[in-house]
Amino acid sequence: MKGFIDDANYFVSLLDEGTNLGDVIDNYVNEHTLTGKNAFFVGDLGKIVKKHSQWQNIVAQIKPFYTVKCNSTPAVLEILAALGTGFACSSKTEMALVQELGVSPENIIYISPCKQVSQIKYAAKVGVNIMTCDSEVELKKIARNHPNAKVLLHIATEDNTGDEEGNMKFGATLKNCRHILECAKELDVQIIGVKFHVSSACKESQVYVHAGEFGFTMNILDIGGGFTGTEFQLEEVNHVISPLLDVYFPEGSGIKIISEPGSYYVSSAFTLAVNIIAKKVVESDKFSSGVEKTGSDEPAFVYYMNDGVYGSFASKLSEDLNTIPEVHKKYKDDEPLFTSSLWGPSCDELDHIVEKCLLPELNVGDWLIFDNMGADSLHEPSAFNDRQRPAIYYMMSFSDWYEMQDAGITSDTMKNFFFVPSCIQLSQEDSFSTEA
Repeated sequence: MKGFIDDANYFVSLLDEGTNLGDVIDNYVNEHTLTGKNAFFVGDLGKIVKKHSQWQNIVAQIKPFYTVKCNSTPAVLEILAALGTGFACSSKTEMALVQELGVSPENIIYISPCKQVSQIKYAAKVGVNIMTCDSEVELKKIARNHPNAKVLLHIATEDNTGDEEGNMKFGATLKNCRHILECAKELDVQIIGVKFHVSSACKESQVYVHAGEFGFTMNILDIGGGFTGTEFQLEEVNHVISPLLDVYFPEGSGIKIISEPGSYYVSSAFTLAVNIIAKKVVESDKFSSGVEKTGSDEPAFVYYMNDGVYGSFASKLSEDLNTIPEVHKKYKDDEPLFTSSLWGPSCDELDHIVEKCLLPELNVGDWLIFDNMGADSLHEPSAFNDRQRPAIYYMMSFSDWYEMQDAGITSDTMKNFFFVPSCIQLSQEDSFSTEA
């Protein structure tokens, strides 16, 4: 995955009181309507600040290591670094991105389940020592190429629902853990902790007992990802883990609790605006195979957008879309709604974004707005076509900026941020100081 280091300097619009996200979107829709109608993102960095504050208020005993592959845009990484999170990296590129922000190697863990030898050597070279491992094969690669490695044994949990970040099923079975610990002892690889899903902590605590038998001192418990972003879920996690920590890892045991949230921080912070580039009228009863027929004589519409699964909707290939499209243009409450289907621009059968929804009749050139688009959507474009990556416009309210300052973060701390008033883009020379 290529990062966004080329976006090293970027503007963050500070919003006056009374100005909101909708106003910002309106501004850029008007601008893009005049300049080519390209898709674009608006990122509200204040929402990331609020998510971190929520985390600190509810599960302060768990240190978050943000999953970089979820969203590696520079503003996200820099603001999270300033807030004091760690980073969970799956590649050399990701490690380089966060280290260029001054993040110390101690605050980086290398979490790729299938590591390339060259990338293990890179981690060793830059001092990234903590990494996950789930098999004897991976352990041998680490032993040969990283003499200072400190390994978290990644355990697959029986009740893994696939909701963790990067939901492929990796991890050693409990039955195989003892063998891996034996191999680590023979290879002189230090096992310092365990990674597993929080819901199974009571079962996997036995691994710490096994580790003691082989002379390992474990001091890290990684409860993985899968955080949705809701306050309710964090409270549930706290409700589950607190008694387990009291029983199995009591205060004074020296165990450090960490996690790997990704979409928790960024999903709600980004909104995507796309443009309708083509339109077809079809009979509603022949709308789509597998879709319940309406039995109506009303037409149905198929719309093609200028972004799809080979761009910002890439996650649609592996999971359901977690957002509902909103029509940007104003329409009357009593305006008729029609069965509609939304597709990306490739004309590929996989490029199907929304199978069925109800929308007023749209025209080519109209805009649709998708919220909760901050996770797994801001990647470099596919080589499938010459589509450019959508522009990203960052914003933050003055109140959120003051909250950051109260936490000790200033414009001097954020080296690459240039704050400008509202949605007016100023040159670097014209940008103003935002220190209190």
